[in-house]
Amino acid sequence: MKRIVITGGKGGTGKSTFAILLASKLVRQGKKVVLCDADVECPNDYLMLAVDLKKPKTIYQDFPVIDNEKCTRCDKCVENCRFNALFRIGDKAPQVVKNLCCGCGLCWGICPEGAISARKEPCGESFAEKVSDNFWLVTGRSLAGVEETGPIVAETKRRALELAREVKADFLLVDTAAGTHCSVINALIGSELAYVVTEPTPLGAHDSRQIIRLLGIIAIPVELVLNKSGVARDEVIERIAEEFDVKITYKVPYSEELVRAYSKGKLMEFKLE
Repeated sequence: MKRIVITGGKGGTGKSTFAILLASKLVRQGKKVVLCDADVECPNDYLMLAVDLKKPKTIYQDFPVIDNEKCTRCDKCVENCRFNALFRIGDKAPQVVKNLCCGCGLCWGICPEGAISARKEPCGESFAEKVSDNFWLVTGRSLAGVEETGPIVAETKRRALELAREVKADFLLVDTAAGTHCSVINALIGSELAYVVTEPTPLGAHDSRQIIRLLGIIAIPVELVLNKSGVARDEVIERIAEEFDVKITYKVPYSEELVRAYSKGKLMEFKLE
């Protein structure tokens, strides 16, 4: 099974559109494909595929709970939390800022008094749907108000990988959120190839540089997808390809036919050349 991630620093470049077009192309070639929508704050692959999400599976995150009686105020948890999710005022026990906590477990792992335990709380949900023969969609979605979505992405990917192995898929495609933040990194890790979807604009060029540099640090090979080709100056992205010695594998021209298929949830009928 080949694991491919579809990403791109800038939002609105067509990552999800390309992910579905690529999945459709592979399915027409007789391949089994699992598509994982890891943009958990705003998943939209199911909308473009006109798929109903049913039977949600709750995703939980571990949060630290501090025993005031056992805590000796040594501050090891506060000093070592790299997300600054713990703080202490005066002689009180440390307090937890849930919106900053990723549930990594470091604090309860290093507490010398065993004063910190973990409590599971719901943070999101995942869905697994069969779209058509040889094509499945796994979607992650965060609950309202949840800011640290890394654990939701990780669990959604785990479910997608489990399903891919179960159905003996040839490809696992992961569609990430925009940006280069922790949730995107969670989605990128473990992939064999990254398609960076961009557009021929100065902002598209700037953010392509950012995500390509990040992928270089993670050591994931990169290929570029130039969406909306011909709308502006393709040269701005061609220069990026030369700068980082990566190839533009696909050029997707702006097409009214594609826009109509997108708006009607019929992208699977549109062929990616």
